[in-house]
Amino acid sequence: MPRVGLTPDQVVDHALALIDDQGIEALTLASVAARAGVATPSLYKHVSGGLAELRRLIAVRVTGELADRLAEAAVGRSGDDAVAALLRAYHAYATEYPHRYHALPQAPQPDDDLTRAAGRLVGVIIAVLREYGLDGAEAIHAARTVRSVAHGFASLATAGAFQLTEDLRTTHDRLIATLTTGLRTWPA
Repeated sequence: MPRVGLTPDQVVDHALALIDDQGIEALTLASVAARAGVATPSLYKHVSGGLAELRRLIAVRVTGELADRLAEAAVGRSGDDAVAALLRAYHAYATEYPHRYHALPQAPQPDDDLTRAAGRLVGVIIAVLREYGLDGAEAIHAARTVRSVAHGFASLATAGAFQLTEDLRTTHDRLIATLTTGLRTWPA
């Protein structure tokens, strides 16, 4: 019988707290069990597939969190303003949770829950791009472009790659302006 009060969602909460504190490399069933106050074998009552299942649940949660952040940032906005808000929200999430961000899968996974979460994430980006008159294949190309810009900047920033003294926000603003100019003059 699973421990009263401990659910799979709470196990994921404990795992994310561990990742936030110590990085993805620290994720083990023993470390999560210690945070949850249970014996390691007890976690299998809550996460039956062990560490692989826990990593899957983390990927679904993080993807969903990022999709929610982007949707919240873009709501009520359109065009360049929506793209800027989306990119700023993306960067803010990665900056706030750098270790959690690195748990975000970058390649498709054969998993229905993760596919739905990733679909929501991409759906937010595509919805923002409608203002530019992009649809079909061109919307996909543009969404890939937005994702590449967002992920590239976030990955470099969270890795500490930007060491020069110039203001990082100014760089990000310039990147956003370059992207929105490109979207307005999309070569379709």
